[in-house]
Amino acid sequence: MSFNRESVELKKILATGLLSQLRAPELDDFLNLCKTEVFTEGQVIFHKGAPGECLYAILGGRVGINTLSDEGREIFLNIMEPGQVFGEIALLDGRERTAGAVAMGPTKLLRVDRKDFVPFLEKHPALCIRMMEILCQRLRWTSDIIEDTIFLNIPRRLAKRLLTLTRGHGSPSREGIKLDIKLSQEELGNMLGATRESTNKSLRLLQEQGVITYDRGGYIIVTDVKTLELMVQGEEAD
Repeated sequence: MSFNRESVELKKILATGLLSQLRAPELDDFLNLCKTEVFTEGQVIFHKGAPGECLYAILGGRVGINTLSDEGREIFLNIMEPGQVFGEIALLDGRERTAGAVAMGPTKLLRVDRKDFVPFLEKHPALCIRMMEILCQRLRWTSDIIEDTIFLNIPRRLAKRLLTLTRGHGSPSREGIKLDIKLSQEELGNMLGATRESTNKSLRLLQEQGVITYDRGGYIIVTDVKTLELMVQGEEAD
């Protein structure tokens, strides 16, 4: 697929993460294998268990990676940002998707099909190495989620998740670090593997302690990072 002049901005977005190993001509070759797809807020990109026939790179918007229990309970595993890729595990082994993906707002994606990407990968050893690094990151991330669910209670899980969100989705404000994504209590609970009620209770306690607050738009502002860090460590603040 040929891109117009917007490809300059496109390349800036893609020249991070997985595709940072490609030189300009190689990136052009990669783009010629791709097509763009647009999703509206809440639209499913793919379900867990679907065929792993393509890889996606995020050009704009955000994507939530989720999974469902046999009882239909949803858990958000991660939130992906522009420049990041997802769907790589099933793409490489050709098996079913290990998780689902949903647009968390108006989202623009770059799609490359397995039949095109695998031959391209075989021609670029540096890209293969980078792909292995990303898979290792996914494995460590999955291990962390499992350990947190087993060993941390809900308040500590919430503290850890808020810290992670401030690093990946936070920006400085007068009160502290504002999350630039708006998450409902149910969505946060899904990320923690907790009920909405227990998540609400933990959030309310943090608010009463002055660790978090909300702006007028309902976005969370972390006002006391140190206390969250101590909570994750299982310690009390002075």
